[in-house]
Amino acid sequence: MILDRIEILDFKNIADAAIDFSPGVNCLLGMNGQGKSNLLEAIHFASFARASSSIPDSALVRHGRPFTIVKADYTSDSGSVDHIACGITPGKGKSLKLNGKEYQRISDHIGRFPLVSVAPADSRIVEGAAEERRRLMDMVIAQAEGGYLGQLIRYNKALDSRNRMLRSGIKDPLLFESVEETMHVSARAVCETRAEWTRRISPLFAAYYEAVGGSAEKAGIAYRSQLLEAPLPELLRQTRQKDIILGYTSRGIHRDDLEMTLDGYSARRLGSQGQLKTFTIALRFAIFDFLKQAGARTPVLLLDDIFDKLDSDRVGRIMGLVSSNPTFGQIFITDTNRKHLDEILREIEGPRLMLEVADGTFTKITD
Repeated sequence: MILDRIEILDFKNIADAAIDFSPGVNCLLGMNGQGKSNLLEAIHFASFARASSSIPDSALVRHGRPFTIVKADYTSDSGSVDHIACGITPGKGKSLKLNGKEYQRISDHIGRFPLVSVAPADSRIVEGAAEERRRLMDMVIAQAEGGYLGQLIRYNKALDSRNRMLRSGIKDPLLFESVEETMHVSARAVCETRAEWTRRISPLFAAYYEAVGGSAEKAGIAYRSQLLEAPLPELLRQTRQKDIILGYTSRGIHRDDLEMTLDGYSARRLGSQGQLKTFTIALRFAIFDFLKQAGARTPVLLLDDIFDKLDSDRVGRIMGLVSSNPTFGQIFITDTNRKHLDEILREIEGPRLMLEVADGTFTKITD
């Protein structure tokens, strides 16, 4: 899949921009804070109709402006062309159109325009709370499995109902069992899908870590869920009295996690900055392969400030992977260092574009 063109109005620090992209490598050069990452954020917004982090939608609107809109033109691997228009008006909500037609449900958009992003904030995947890793799993799986997001939404609605019952002091077991059965059906589907996803991505991840890290250390990920120990109805019955006291549900797939290790030890506790960066880059590359294998469209790959905190050897291996792997398709790379970008372009054959970014404006570099 190729992102041919993007038009942006009042998105973060980008007042007005219209850019035609290369189907190959697109390099964004500029100092920090000038808008390189904001352009990648706009591309992410077009694919997911939401920010890449947990910030509110209103934070995407340029300060002092009434709304933002991002329009994007895509060409699929089969040659079909699609036009996306996604906008936010604070206080009024979000609009999302595909080829001029409003979506009935924004969730139907997820997976149509797959994207994989490597960014500095990825350190939270390893160092942050379990919520960060669940969010990663859910966003990736939702792009590949059409029914997954619906099951997750149904589970979360039932979970919210059970939590309200717990806080209101309801003790009738029949009422709890009714809600818990809905949770059980969706939780089982989500758990099975997460477990299968982890099984499929683990060897891809391990291979990429070895390729980027260039060392003998073994990196691994493993899925951890309470549902692998017992069915959800049994877990909820065991903890119902405790949950009434707590006022929330203490067992379920909303407690799932990914265990991340280096040579069998916790990467979160023992990994150096370089190792953690290598870990997250390898994981994102593995996710790219997974999505490409799972769907009919090649994801767009965003590499934001990828070379920070990495030694020259690891930088060289990443450049080698990117330049030698034609399956990566269209790539966007940001950096403050022209030398890094020039070296990448020398290694990669085919179409390319380099843009200088300054104060939210984008200028083509021709030399």
